[in-house]
Amino acid sequence: MTPIDDNNYVETKIKRITLCPNTTMTSLTHHPSLHHHRTCSSLPAPISRRSSTSKTPNYLTTHTSPNQKRNRSRFNCSIANNAPITPPISNDLKSQPLLDCVVVGAGISGLCIAQALATKHAGVCSDVVVTEARDRVGGNILTVERDGYLWEEGPNSFQPSDPMLTMVVDSGLKDDLVLGDPTAPRFVLWGGDLKPVPSSPADLPFFDLLSFPGKLRAGFGALGFRPSPPDHEESIEEFVRRNLGDEVFERLIEPFCSGVYAGDPSKLSMKAAFGKVWNLEKKGGSIIGGAIKAIQAKNNSPKPPRDPRLPKPKGQTVGSFRKGQAMLPNAISERLGSKVKLSWKLISISKSENSGYSLTYETPNGFASLQTKTIVMTVPSYVASDLLRPLSLEAAEALSKFYYPPVAAVSVSYPKEAIRADRLIDGELKGFGQLHPRSQGVETLGTIYSSSLFPNRAPPGRVLLLNYIGGATNPGILSKTEGQLVEAVDRDLRKMLINSKAGDPLTLGVKVWPRAIPQFLIGHFDILDAAKFALSEGGFRGMFLGGNYVSGVALGRCVESAYDVAADVSSFLSRGVYK
Repeated sequence: MTPIDDNNYVETKIKRITLCPNTTMTSLTHHPSLHHHRTCSSLPAPISRRSSTSKTPNYLTTHTSPNQKRNRSRFNCSIANNAPITPPISNDLKSQPLLDCVVVGAGISGLCIAQALATKHAGVCSDVVVTEARDRVGGNILTVERDGYLWEEGPNSFQPSDPMLTMVVDSGLKDDLVLGDPTAPRFVLWGGDLKPVPSSPADLPFFDLLSFPGKLRAGFGALGFRPSPPDHEESIEEFVRRNLGDEVFERLIEPFCSGVYAGDPSKLSMKAAFGKVWNLEKKGGSIIGGAIKAIQAKNNSPKPPRDPRLPKPKGQTVGSFRKGQAMLPNAISERLGSKVKLSWKLISISKSENSGYSLTYETPNGFASLQTKTIVMTVPSYVASDLLRPLSLEAAEALSKFYYPPVAAVSVSYPKEAIRADRLIDGELKGFGQLHPRSQGVETLGTIYSSSLFPNRAPPGRVLLLNYIGGATNPGILSKTEGQLVEAVDRDLRKMLINSKAGDPLTLGVKVWPRAIPQFLIGHFDILDAAKFALSEGGFRGMFLGGNYVSGVALGRCVESAYDVAADVSSFLSRGVYK
């Protein structure tokens, strides 16, 4: 899950709004949409699938095991858990050409890294292969289309930042991009009512989610009239209560933590989860002081010209594609062509005598070996932990410490007349969606108004709602049946959105992600640094870690980080180690 897409959005609004004490609270409210997951489970097919049949190139060697079955389905999961299998390997590996890079994992992080290497660093890193254990690309992106409905069971949307739009344009999807209405309201459940979150300072007179004393407390705190920072790493709850007060935390930030991370804000690290906001206080002495310094620094630095190919979104909005999020990984995969290897299950990694790496795979056609100068591991941290354990116990132990709670995405549809009359605007359900603080007595984390957010998501006269349930504070969803999850969602919706006498909803999909979103808990960066340090000290030069536990959980963050990782790979290769 990630009920609400992008923490980048929250951080941007804080910096923008906190320059005015009276508008401090607005900066914490404009969150894009509810979204994100990653799992190793077998997944239903996306709306389109790229063929994995291709001629075996000369940089790999395949070996058929006589006992190996030719059933593709046995390769759906992504990891070998125990000791590495020792397949029959030929003696001519030393004569094989070295690849520049192997990207392990064809989720959005892996695919975007490969495309960034192809579009930005082709002169240095041209021989790239992406391997994926499952029979489809996209990782946690999963779009389903059926019976006139189109819904997401993973990330629902993204913030259209310039790096994200660059990836969209380079993937040939500019004409398929769809953007939400930037004026569409967002809601937070409080006191039994869905209260709108202000979208601009002009909305403040009508903003009743916070009391007047709560607004004053937040404004003075943002100016620096609050307790000094402690000498330990703060949780999100500690940071926000200290800087902006109890009301801002309980009515705005706590539900947004549920939206972004499905997490517990008393355990999530402010530094790791919302680093841009954390840095404002660190650099400026207060949130507003830091925002002023950030604006000054930005104004004093010449801004590079914007790519004229990129669309220009209006206002703060979110994006998707005409046929859903799956269009992006599918388009990138099509462009990479035979460089993407599906149903390739990585068995082992070893260092080669030439200072590169040898990777052994179990494939539908037998065992295969790749030789490469660099590796980028974009699989979930627990998968990377098992794969790297034979190489570095210290790195494996560090990577095993990240926690991924379960989340369920429940997509249901009601007839339009089932919506409460007081929730309609001009006869329609309008808005991005709603968030539910844990204190408000509902189990569902949040609801996205899918059919209102993007076009052609539901048949005429029907409303499509994507609901998220579970997370770090409710891991018990794993013991519930699909029917029980739908009942819980329907029961919650009838408390604030759906007429109590409406008929049962049409259930479209219930997708349970047993390990959904990596939690950026206190100490997250220390653990990540320990893993990287162990690899460096172990002599594993040219091995890079990527994915959402490194970059951040929002889809946009994964894409932005992909360009950084690609630059790191290119920099490593350009040093001439293999020339």
